[in-house]
Amino acid sequence: MQLHYHGRFPRRQRIKFNRVKIGVRLLALMTLLGLGWGGFRLYLRWSRVPQAVLVLGGSPDREVFAANFARTHPELPVWVSGGSNPEYAEWVFAEAGIPRQRFYLNYDAVDTVTNFTTLVDELRSRDIRSIYLITSDYHMRRASAIGEIVLGSRDISFRPVSIPSGLAPEPLDKSIRDGVRALVWLATGYTGSTLRDRLNPSHSVYLEPNQRRYPLETWPEF
Repeated sequence: MQLHYHGRFPRRQRIKFNRVKIGVRLLALMTLLGLGWGGFRLYLRWSRVPQAVLVLGGSPDREVFAANFARTHPELPVWVSGGSNPEYAEWVFAEAGIPRQRFYLNYDAVDTVTNFTTLVDELRSRDIRSIYLITSDYHMRRASAIGEIVLGSRDISFRPVSIPSGLAPEPLDKSIRDGVRALVWLATGYTGSTLRDRLNPSHSVYLEPNQRRYPLETWPEF
C-alpha cells in the first residue's frame, strides 16, 4: 500500500503541473493576441486619415466645441449623436459658419452605447473607415472602450478628441459595464438600454450633469 501510494503521487503531481503549463500557455497566447489586436487597432487609428467627425451628446459644450472643430476641418462632415435640441444645435453650427448640409443631427441614442450602435452602420454604408471622436475628457475612457468594440466591428477606427472639463474621470466600472453591453450588442444586437431604464428610471434622460453653454466668443481652439 505504501509503495502504491508513492507510485501514484508523482502522477497526480505531473497532471497538476501539466494543467498549470497549459493554463500559462493559454494565458500567454491570449495576452499576445490581445496585444497584437490592440497594436493593430492603434496602427489603424493613426495611419488612416479621418473622414468624418462623431460628437457624442450629453452636454451643449460638445456642440460648441464640435462647431469650432468643424470650422478648422472644413472638409469633414459632422454627426452629432443624442445632442441638444435641434434649434440650439443648428444655431451653434450656423454661428460658426457651418453649412447645414455638413452636419447631421441624430436623436436615436439614449446613452453612450447607443451613441455608437445607432450610427455605426450609417457610417460604414458611406464607406467611412476613420473618424474623429469628440466628447468630454471625463467621458472619453468609456466612449473609447465602447468605440473599439462597436466601431471596430465594422472596421472603423477613430482618433479621440477630448474636451477639457476640469472634472474627474468617470469610475472605471462604467467603462467595464458598457464594454460588456457593447459585446452583448455585438453578439445579439441588444444594447440593454431598455433594461437599464427600467432598473434606473431617474437616469433615463440622456443628459450630463452641470451643463453649461460657452459664449461663442470663448470657444476653445483645437
